[in-house]
Amino acid sequence: MKIPEPRGPVTAGLLSLLSGHPGADPSAQAHLHQLVTVQLPLVGDIIEDEDLQLALFCLYELHYTGLDGVDDRWEWNPDLIRVRHLLEVRFENALRSAAHQHAEHTSLPPAETMSSDDVAAVLFELAAQGGGPSVSRHVAKRADLEQLREFLIHKSVYQLKEADPHTWAIPRLSGRAKAALVEIQADEYGGGRPDRMHSVLFGRTMRGLGLNDQYGGYVDAVPAISLASVNVMSLFGLNRRLRGAIAGHLAIYEMTSSRPNQLYGQGFRRHGFGPDVTWYFDEHVEADAVHEQIAGRDLAGGLVEAEPGLLGDVLFGATAVLAIDARLSSLIMDAWDNGRSSLRAAVPAGL
Repeated sequence: MKIPEPRGPVTAGLLSLLSGHPGADPSAQAHLHQLVTVQLPLVGDIIEDEDLQLALFCLYELHYTGLDGVDDRWEWNPDLIRVRHLLEVRFENALRSAAHQHAEHTSLPPAETMSSDDVAAVLFELAAQGGGPSVSRHVAKRADLEQLREFLIHKSVYQLKEADPHTWAIPRLSGRAKAALVEIQADEYGGGRPDRMHSVLFGRTMRGLGLNDQYGGYVDAVPAISLASVNVMSLFGLNRRLRGAIAGHLAIYEMTSSRPNQLYGQGFRRHGFGPDVTWYFDEHVEADAVHEQIAGRDLAGGLVEAEPGLLGDVLFGATAVLAIDARLSSLIMDAWDNGRSSLRAAVPAGL
């Protein structure tokens, strides 16, 4: 991924550090840690802080495809891991608070007595509550061509590496939950056919609207909340102790996907786009109707049956994604309802 533009002192310090060789300047690494320590108390809401969300996104990216020109040895540099931990602690606390505020809590039986069907029923109930204005209905009925492009740009930060954050959980699960996750991920990666990988299909959709389909090509354009919606997956996926949260995240993600993707497809067809552009959305209408059952009952439910103590984290992961998505939807719809772009800066098509 190309190196993004800094959004504040932390990203400026981080990106400057990453331009050098690991260990070449220990004082600079110590300075970054001190800078984060100073900045964190000054931040009101880390979930929508441009500087810190971009810093966390870049630190996580070292574990994915990396950053252009950055030495791969930075991935496990102890000083960067310490910096990432500082950001993660604050981010996780904010997510737990947002998830608590978002969820309509109901009394649950003891986790030890809950079957996989019981767990799935709770998750489906959470999914039905929704939250935030509906971007999908707007796309289906009202969005103009420029808004369709903006919508794809927001989604591109994750969709061009779709499924990768959840794959981190595979070696951390066992039995029924592991088998369920592998089944879902196999579909996400095209069942062995590179041209059918969901990330590849999304790239085709972007090209159909004259957009750049290079992964990370629009990171500079999207706001902090868009980055946070991806960072939450990496947080859950890269920390084994949060394996319940990544299972709950994927379950609710699949449970809230089929109908919106049907509406997205309608919106793009309304503008005259054909199957080459809508294939991504149409594929998810069918696939996610199946995946939601597997993710709810076998992945999340199977995990709780095997490890009842993870029920709280499963629900945390589910409610966290609903809370973040509601905030992102509100930002987008507020901008569009008031005739503004939902991006940080206007982006010419094709760039």
